[in-house]
Amino acid sequence: MSSIKESLLTEVAETLPSAGNKVTVVGIGQVGMACAFSILAQGVSNELCLVDCMADKLTGEMMDLQHGSNFLKSPKITSGTDYAITAGSRLCIVTAGARQRTGESRLDLVQRNTDILKGIIPKLVEYSPDTIILMVSNPVDIMTYVAWKLSGLPKNRVIGSGTNLDSSRFRFLMSQRLGVAPTSCHGWIIGEHGDTSVPVWSGVNIAGVRLREINPTVGTSEDPEKWNELHKQVVNSAYEVIKLKGYTSWAIGLSCSALASAILKNTNNVHAVSTSVLGEHGIDKDVFLSVPCVLNANGVTHVVKQLLTETEIAQLQKSANLMHEVQTGLKF
Repeated sequence: MSSIKESLLTEVAETLPSAGNKVTVVGIGQVGMACAFSILAQGVSNELCLVDCMADKLTGEMMDLQHGSNFLKSPKITSGTDYAITAGSRLCIVTAGARQRTGESRLDLVQRNTDILKGIIPKLVEYSPDTIILMVSNPVDIMTYVAWKLSGLPKNRVIGSGTNLDSSRFRFLMSQRLGVAPTSCHGWIIGEHGDTSVPVWSGVNIAGVRLREINPTVGTSEDPEKWNELHKQVVNSAYEVIKLKGYTSWAIGLSCSALASAILKNTNNVHAVSTSVLGEHGIDKDVFLSVPCVLNANGVTHVVKQLLTETEIAQLQKSANLMHEVQTGLKF
């Protein structure tokens, strides 16, 4: 008989000892700088490298952060347009890419951002062959697949920020309804970081009390309280923020800082991140989607085997089929 650990976790890779905590952020747009600022402000790393092709803005952003060093934990902050400056990075966060336009879906960005990654990923691996790559550029699931293909790294060391942010949005909206702190609301969004994401209503709980035990229709169209509206709000929230302020930045920056912390501090925290899901939940396509993963110094070491309903599995497989359909048209 399988042990609980064997039944709960799929081992992806064994843990290796970490070396240093240098973080490189590629792309100094709103998202990249929010990632950099969050990582520094939260003391996740004391060595940060910024890379971009816009030399003046790059120097300006570096100086602006350096001038705040007195209020941080004495970080070393560098920048450059030459990727040689990234050498020895433990983690490389890639935010570079074309920005999502108002009304544009993340999938519309695919080929534009694939072409951009061709000039980034091989250089990062050249100078930091032992690095872990965290992809943030949208559409993040396909860009993570592209980065893995371009990098030659094992799958466990190429991760997408995925639905870590979607899950945070989900818990926040739940907390607003219930009057309970977001950190005490437990719910997961898996699948695509986008329109086909899957809310795991079967597992949503507060202090172990599953909402489905109180209301069996929660999250369905039959629910009189219309909890399914929460997932619609999660899907639309990025579009709404982009419409209002032109871009998203702070929440994704904080999300990436949490992922960086799990990796650099070797914590074994579980986060919904984009990883290879071939063989998970009956998926037969080689695609990257978000599922709860154990993160530590070696990247993704285990995937949590969620007990999903047939409906949730079907939705996840639909998400996988869509990713595969888009990937087949990519020109590397």
